[in-house]
Amino acid sequence: MKLKIDFWLKLSLANLFLVALIGTFLRLKVNMELPFQQKHLLHAHSHFAFAGWISHTLMVLMIYYLKSKSNQLSMKRYIWLIIANLICSYGMLIFFIYQGYGVISIFFSTASILVSYAFAYYYYKDSKHLRGEVAVKWFQGALFFYVLSSIGTFFLAYSMTLPKINFDLYFASIYYYLHFQYNGWFLFVCIGLFLSMFNTPTILQKRLNRFFYILFIATLVTYGLSVLWLKVSIPIYSIVAFFGALQLLVWLRMQSVLIANYRQQLQHQPTYLKIVLSIVALCLFLKFVFQFLLVFPTLSSIAFGMRPVVIAYLHMVLLGIISLFMLYYIYVNRMLYINPGLRYSLIFFVAAVFFNELILALQGLAGYIKFSLPDVNKWLLLAAFLLLISSGLMAVFALINSKK
Repeated sequence: MKLKIDFWLKLSLANLFLVALIGTFLRLKVNMELPFQQKHLLHAHSHFAFAGWISHTLMVLMIYYLKSKSNQLSMKRYIWLIIANLICSYGMLIFFIYQGYGVISIFFSTASILVSYAFAYYYYKDSKHLRGEVAVKWFQGALFFYVLSSIGTFFLAYSMTLPKINFDLYFASIYYYLHFQYNGWFLFVCIGLFLSMFNTPTILQKRLNRFFYILFIATLVTYGLSVLWLKVSIPIYSIVAFFGALQLLVWLRMQSVLIANYRQQLQHQPTYLKIVLSIVALCLFLKFVFQFLLVFPTLSSIAFGMRPVVIAYLHMVLLGIISLFMLYYIYVNRMLYINPGLRYSLIFFVAAVFFNELILALQGLAGYIKFSLPDVNKWLLLAAFLLLISSGLMAVFALINSKK
């Protein structure tokens, strides 16, 4: 069986459109009556965004990389894993909308976790002989976090079975899952994909490996930043705060090293893609800054006490970093035929992401300094429609033109 990369990536863009569609329904639900439960839509939106859009796309790109390095590797098992993940994703999309956390939706959610275990096992096994490749270390680290994040779902399920919900355990489990998905699985794959684009000399590989180990350990420790609202001892707080600062400093240093070594190769890329990459880099810098700021108790209580702030942060990572980087990587490597429509629809999508983050940030700021933001829900609905239209155009232009 052959890995038809363009087919699976076209499906990725269709899934991104579905994520935006459910997000639009969530915004519509705030402004008018709809025959859906808000929580059910929210669960469908988040689960499908993680599994059907991001994890699906990352798996496809990682498999494509592995195939490019191992021509004799059979794709049959990986294609079946992609299909299994998609079945679980669509199952979660449908049944979370229909029943929320019910028997069938939990079945597909659990099956999705098992698929991630199988993917992690086979990919690690098949990539072991590529240890000399700088990207592989980041991929393998990402797979570790992919598996590790699933522990949060089991503790979440346990907390919901208790006669009286332990909200500390409940929210700690949610943040555990989110932390190791966003900051581990998603981010480490993206860094690996970026590094895979260049020929990296041995001396630079050694430096990047040191950055990897520091950020890997920091990612483990800085889960503590997500639960500083719990009462923790001074020594634990100090360790978490230290690694919060360390990962910011290390990322700044790593970013300067990447720019110094890859600037010339990046200059040959189309201007609109260089802008997209710059936006990703800015959002990634802000992510590490915001994580570091959580070490200050006042700011931490504001962040976790105000839902708009949490939503703005999560969307910045999900859209501004992970989604935009995956689209950048697909476009810059021409894994799809980049016709003018596909190019302009990406620019439209980037503008929609910026507008969405702007409104979310203003909403969070309004809650903090107590000023009025008129019609904020209507502005957020407009942002959702812009994301829906732009993602839909990308999917359509990818599907109607298969020229290579």
